[in-house]
Amino acid sequence: MRLLSAALLMVFSTAGALIVTAAPAHADACYTWSGTLAQGSSGEGVRQLQIRVAGYPGSGAVLGLDGVYGPATKSAVARFQAAYGLTADGIAGPATFAKLYALQDDDCTPVSFSYAELNNCNSTWAGGNVSAATAKANALVTMWKLQALRHALGDQPIRVTSGFRSAACNNAVGGASSSRHLYGDAADLGAGPHSLCTLAQAARNHGFAGILGPGYPDHNDHTHVDGRPSRFWSAPNCGVASLTGGLDPLRDN
Repeated sequence: MRLLSAALLMVFSTAGALIVTAAPAHADACYTWSGTLAQGSSGEGVRQLQIRVAGYPGSGAVLGLDGVYGPATKSAVARFQAAYGLTADGIAGPATFAKLYALQDDDCTPVSFSYAELNNCNSTWAGGNVSAATAKANALVTMWKLQALRHALGDQPIRVTSGFRSAACNNAVGGASSSRHLYGDAADLGAGPHSLCTLAQAARNHGFAGILGPGYPDHNDHTHVDGRPSRFWSAPNCGVASLTGGLDPLRDN
């Protein structure tokens, strides 16, 4: 059962008077931050925060998950805060963490997506081009980017039709030998509340280095997003094309 993630009220009695205070918000079975994180902070708490705001790097950008709270992380946190009506100061404190706790399930996946959606190939995440642990970790980052995309599009459902693939699964569907699905950081999105072009266009703002969609060979029936090392966007029917040059993640070190 998912436990409460918002701040809990604690009641004490002092000389007959009741004193109500707020206990720190906590993430229960997932990840708990302590204190406040801001520019200059570093460590695992920052990296965990970066995973969850990876969908807010700014148009055409990718946020590095390096555990260093620099200007790029501050900007991503501020965009996340603005998206949810919080004070957009780029400082991760109790209000920001409470919102993140509310957005995640006990396995740290965002509430609107699951590991099962990102892997209909096998249950082990093995057999791809990276270790099973890496593939699953990559899928988690992809899900948080998709959560940001979903929120930007009015919190309507986004349908994932393909995620991680082992080499055998990739061969069975005729995937490219270098497919990002083999790395666990790719998702194919089907039309639903949003058109394929709407998905491709909006994905440009949410940390996806790879975007392939209508007009690109074999992508007229879905929009593909991924976390490849350098930018490649091509959805000609949607007006989506790569900017000149490559793309390096915005790392803060």
